[in-house]
Amino acid sequence: MKSETGSTLINIETMNNKFDALKTEDSGEEDNDQRNEAEDPPRPSPKPGPGEHPLQFNYSLWFSRKAPGKHSTATSYDQNLKLVGTFASVEQFWKYYAHIVRPSDLTGHSDYHLFKEGIRPMWEDSANNKGGKWIVRLKKGLASRCWENLILAMLGEQFMVGEEICGAVISIRYQEDILSLWNRTASDQQTTSRIRDTLKRVLNLPPNTIMEYKTHNDSIKDNSSFRNTDIFMR
Repeated sequence: MKSETGSTLINIETMNNKFDALKTEDSGEEDNDQRNEAEDPPRPSPKPGPGEHPLQFNYSLWFSRKAPGKHSTATSYDQNLKLVGTFASVEQFWKYYAHIVRPSDLTGHSDYHLFKEGIRPMWEDSANNKGGKWIVRLKKGLASRCWENLILAMLGEQFMVGEEICGAVISIRYQEDILSLWNRTASDQQTTSRIRDTLKRVLNLPPNTIMEYKTHNDSIKDNSSFRNTDIFMR
């Protein structure tokens, strides 16, 4: 897939209703009309249009933003997830991607989540609860390029591990940005190692890059995505 690096980026506050899910929480406005996605009526799965290039799996793009100082719980996290849209083809993906703010231009405690349709980006989801994630910590300024490289590789099935990949997250934080790739089966060391090696290649990471892995079960226990991770260096 070809990157559209020349695409015009639209500011979050000026997006039309289709992208209201990306409204920032520090605007001072009450967001009473936004409902939890679980409360919305089911949406039909998208299909590739005539002449479009289908993806092997449909994917959904989510956005979340945590207000400063708020303690996150599973319920508040779920309610804070906003579905941007679901797509079934390369062309449908670019329609969304061309109109969202790039990760490096986001502020505060913000996350993009790109997951296979039907999988919510939560530890407790049935597709995730026996899995874990590879974590790569990024210096500020690298998030947009690394995120694009990762999601294009994921949509293009470069990891070659069947249905094992669940999705990817880019987490924008104040001191660093964090990229994570979620898989279904944390106990399958051969597959998780293969994912790690492909991730290093896709991101063109130096040989001495420190990579971390954390099971979602451990994340549930300490209520943290990135604390107490297992360190791998190769």
